[in-house]
Amino acid sequence: MSEQFPPRRPPVVGFAAGLLVTMATAGVAYAVAALVTLDGTVARLRSTTTDVPDRGAVDGLVTLVRTTAVSTALLAVAVGALLVALAVGLLAGRAGVRVTTWVVCGLGLLAGGGALALLVGQRLVPFRLDADEGTTAQLLNALTDAYPDGWIPLNAGLSVGQVLGYLVVAVLLALPSVDAHHRRRPASGPAPREFPGHSVPSR
Repeated sequence: MSEQFPPRRPPVVGFAAGLLVTMATAGVAYAVAALVTLDGTVARLRSTTTDVPDRGAVDGLVTLVRTTAVSTALLAVAVGALLVALAVGLLAGRAGVRVTTWVVCGLGLLAGGGALALLVGQRLVPFRLDADEGTTAQLLNALTDAYPDGWIPLNAGLSVGQVLGYLVVAVLLALPSVDAHHRRRPASGPAPREFPGHSVPSR
């Protein structure tokens, strides 16, 4: 009797899983970078708003910046762990994980597309108002200038990469070879051996 081996995993499954892990790593790295540069951003923000009479508004903006950075970092860790878990499930060929990955990809596309649209809107309609038009305009201008150089383009690049990454994963998981891989049944244990002249009694 020839020994039967389980069907080989399609290469695209490994590629999709690797892409998910890469996206998770990039998200966590971005969150860490935001935390590392947070104090510098806050310091520059305070130094450029010394002429703002409403110090409570400045403190409120600083609190918002810090809260956003910490919340983003926690979310990035949670999403990163989810993506890694999905990658492991895809490599194992679990059908339920593939459906879950599609759902996560859809949510990721919406989030990445929304972030990209917001960044593009800010570029097309710059929020550059004169200082005499209010404290809010001053604070928004100061906050934009307080971020490190290249921070806004980096955000745009990550948003584009996120959208493309989720889209590629979703398309790869819809390929027929991947469908066959995730529909296979796990190999069962060896069948009991039968000897000539002996039969298994029925019950």
